[in-house]
Amino acid sequence: MMGRKADRDRRAVRRLGATTALLVSTPASAASFESLGTQDGLLVAVALGACAAAAATGIAYIVRNRALREAERRTARLLAAARADLHAVKALVAGDADGGIIWTAEETPHLFGSAIARGVRVEGQEIDVSPWLGTAAAAALATPLARLRSTGEGFVLTVPAASGRLRLEGRAAAGSRVLAARALPAEPSNASVAAVGGAALFAAAPWPAWVRDAAGDLAAVNPAFAAAVAAKSPDEAVTRGLELLDQTTRDAGVLARRGGGAFRGRTRVVSGGQRRVLDVFEIRMSTGAAGLAVDVTAEDGLRREIERTVAAHRRTLDQLATAVVMFGPDERLMFHNAAYEALFALDAAFLDARPTESEILEHLRTQRRVPEQADFRAWREHLREAYRAVEPVHDWWHLPGGQMLRMVATPNAEGGVTYLFEDVSERMALESRYNTLIRIQGETLDGLAEAVAVFGSDGRLRLYNQAFLALWSLGSQALGEKPHIDAVAAMCRPLHGETRAWARIRSVVTALDHRRGETLRLERADGRVLDGAAQPLPDGGTMVTFRDITDSVKVERALVERNEALEAADALKNAFVGHVSYHLRTPLNTLIGYAHMLAEPGIGPLTARQQEFLSHVRQSSDTLRALIDDILDLATIDAGAMGLDLRELDVGETLAAVADAVRDLLAEAGVRLVIAAPGDVGRFVADGRRVRQILFNLISNAVAVSPKGGAVTISAQRRPDALVLTVQDEGPGIASDVAETLFQRFEARPSPRGRAGVGLGLSIVRSFMELHGGSVSLASAEGGGTLAVCVFPLDVPSRREAAA
Repeated sequence: MMGRKADRDRRAVRRLGATTALLVSTPASAASFESLGTQDGLLVAVALGACAAAAATGIAYIVRNRALREAERRTARLLAAARADLHAVKALVAGDADGGIIWTAEETPHLFGSAIARGVRVEGQEIDVSPWLGTAAAAALATPLARLRSTGEGFVLTVPAASGRLRLEGRAAAGSRVLAARALPAEPSNASVAAVGGAALFAAAPWPAWVRDAAGDLAAVNPAFAAAVAAKSPDEAVTRGLELLDQTTRDAGVLARRGGGAFRGRTRVVSGGQRRVLDVFEIRMSTGAAGLAVDVTAEDGLRREIERTVAAHRRTLDQLATAVVMFGPDERLMFHNAAYEALFALDAAFLDARPTESEILEHLRTQRRVPEQADFRAWREHLREAYRAVEPVHDWWHLPGGQMLRMVATPNAEGGVTYLFEDVSERMALESRYNTLIRIQGETLDGLAEAVAVFGSDGRLRLYNQAFLALWSLGSQALGEKPHIDAVAAMCRPLHGETRAWARIRSVVTALDHRRGETLRLERADGRVLDGAAQPLPDGGTMVTFRDITDSVKVERALVERNEALEAADALKNAFVGHVSYHLRTPLNTLIGYAHMLAEPGIGPLTARQQEFLSHVRQSSDTLRALIDDILDLATIDAGAMGLDLRELDVGETLAAVADAVRDLLAEAGVRLVIAAPGDVGRFVADGRRVRQILFNLISNAVAVSPKGGAVTISAQRRPDALVLTVQDEGPGIASDVAETLFQRFEARPSPRGRAGVGLGLSIVRSFMELHGGSVSLASAEGGGTLAVCVFPLDVPSRREAAA
């Protein structure tokens, strides 16, 4: 029992020794004591004294057990208080404080620092800091200090002091409350800062600045002002009174200052040989005035350029056919062009009042110039979303009058909206008509019997009809992908193996310059014959057509073969007739010769009957010889061997020779010949023999149809470009549908005497006239009879060319 008590005593002594060692090992060493102040050292000394008292009490406790335990408890309390005071001191030292106040649990506040000790009054646990800080600062400190002492809430507060400023910091440390004070450097006064800073700013400002005295004269200027007025220094500018502003601007500044306000204006000056625009600011001061001029030349030029650009843009917009209207951020009208005013039939006075967009829409609604809406208000609010949009808004307006408008609402950078209205009514109508035409074109193409295919400028198939598919035995699926011309040619090759025709079509389709159409004929392997054509189109495309002409070709070939047979027969006939006529001429010439010989008186006298018979023989022989000559002439013309002996002929002599040749014919028929030719008709170039033959045949035909006792008239008329010879009879006339047939061979005109010729005379006439480059025609004459008109051109080269 006593051993256990001795052990407890030894442990208590060891604890007390450890406690004393702990105190010695703390920063309260000798060096630390020297670093503390007098009061701080006193505190530590108190703490050490307490520790010593605790040690003495412990020794006594060994003797007396009960007294020892009580002394140990008292020593623990003293040790805790000493440690709290030590931590508070450490807090003050760590905060680099110039002084402070410490509150412990039981003792009165401890004051540190001479200023605090002199200015703070302590009454128990309470203090009065107003003598130290002043009333205002003490009032500001009261609330945070109360919270610190009651709850331990720290704070930092800066308050003014007589010597400057104090930084007060409150904190809780080891159960104590500490208020540390640290002096701060004093802030410069506003007046001193303004004075120093203003002077520096005045001198360094890049803009001209000045100060005027009460009389309005310059009292001080900065270097920028001196440079603007071409002065060497600011003092020179003041001394010489060099003004930057004109008198009008200075007077305006005086008036503004007299009214008690500041002057602000814009003026133009010449500085450094250049025109400058300045924004002038001048304020009133107690000693005069101070001013500043800011060079806004670049900004003014830019503003003017922007104004000119905007004006040009507005003029351009006013010339556009597209309606343009601009609204500002307040939704009021800012700009509109003439197209907008005309499109919606708006009054200019109404628009000049700058109405809002809602007012314009309401006005247009009453005029039925906006789309009909079941909920107009909701539609209008939907339009206003453009003011909050980021991207342009597109919409279509279908107006009650049938117009269709394309609307684009573009938000502006400044918050407004620009509307573009394009009247697409006509374009939509054209598009509708175009689509209708395309459908009609497709139906038309499908209704054609010809095969049609249209290729684009890229050589690809664009259009085709059903006839094209059927003609080349193609499927619509094969052509649905718009194949190239080469692919189409390959599809058609099984029916037409020959490639040259499609190569010619391809050259037209793919040609870039000098595009010309092509026509061709294809004979397919199945015996069908096609007429093809490739025709360039204005848009760069090519239309290819195929027409099945198999039946026509068969008929054509049959007709050609028949015509060739007829021509061969006609040639054989002409050859036979010419051959026979040639061989008839020799015996006929012999017969005519003997007939003329018998009529000679030297042969012997003939009876009247013999002379009559001989006259008939001679007449018939001459007629037969003329017929044979005509046949031989026609044969020569058909063979292309007829030539003309062109000479200059006298018209009067030619007509007289013809009249002498037909004298016997006229006498036998009892018809008179009348020659109506002016004496100045002149001369012309022709083959005299063929001209007399032409007139002889025409007069012979006229005599044949003229009644006995009638007359045949020959006339000549000279024109600027031709000589016209006419022969007119007094017969029954001729129908217009019969006149042309009389120029065909072996077509004879009925004679009143019951006899008709063989029908070669007029055919010979036309042939000879064509050789002369002229023409001949028959027509009924006025007053009865038939008029034959022969026109000989006076152009000699053309007649020579015709004769050749």
